[in-house]
Amino acid sequence: MSTVHEVLGDRRWLVLTGAGVSTDSGIPDYRGPGSPVRTPMTYQDFVRTPVGRQRYWARAHVGWSRMRGAQPNATHHALADLERQGRLTGLITQNVDGLHERAGHRDLIDLHGRIDRVICLQCRELTPRADLHARLSLLNPGYESRVGEVAPDGDVVLDDTADFRVAECRTCGGDLKPDVVFFGENVPKDRVERSYALVGEAEALVVLGSSLQVMSGLRFVRAAHKRGIPIAIINRGTTRGDDLATVKLEAGCAETLAALTGTAAPA
Repeated sequence: MSTVHEVLGDRRWLVLTGAGVSTDSGIPDYRGPGSPVRTPMTYQDFVRTPVGRQRYWARAHVGWSRMRGAQPNATHHALADLERQGRLTGLITQNVDGLHERAGHRDLIDLHGRIDRVICLQCRELTPRADLHARLSLLNPGYESRVGEVAPDGDVVLDDTADFRVAECRTCGGDLKPDVVFFGENVPKDRVERSYALVGEAEALVVLGSSLQVMSGLRFVRAAHKRGIPIAIINRGTTRGDDLATVKLEAGCAETLAALTGTAAPA
């Protein structure tokens, strides 16, 4: 731990978080130790056919109760405290669960969007996920009582979704999609530019709970390395950025933050 202290010193941090930050809130990750092999729906599969959208929304409807009930954990609260103390220069999260904001974090970039919003692919109107959930419940009475393995995107694994009724956009009748970046979809340009700007001003970069397997997060680690600022990666398991890190710690996020900040470790 002293090595991480020495690397970061008194610098203010830019933080990049991944799925490992939310596992303590009961949301599984994609690539953590012991995680099963998962095949998430791609953007291309979602837009290609009505059957693909039906499959997605059926699974997501059942899983939404679990996702919306998740609570911020010690890591989310610790980062919100660090923000209030002025010890962070920014936070970029690859997570879509909104738990950083619910913990009180104010200045952050939701790189991959938010699962609690829905966007129409035709008219681009944004609406609350809670509204769509209510509509889907009316169209599919009792459907959300089905059970299945919880997946990282807030959905559950269901084998048969052929009887699920999908809701359309109330404004234009278009296809609805969660306001998140699917695999195979590009992160909106403005979010990427804002994130690069934060890296350009950062004194140090701290990566928490991300394997950095996708370029959307790894590119900011590469940019920080190119700038020559210290990079600390805290993650259980190897990451694609390990060779770029000034220091890599294979440990849990909550206990590491507690040790770095001199606060009580989580119970």
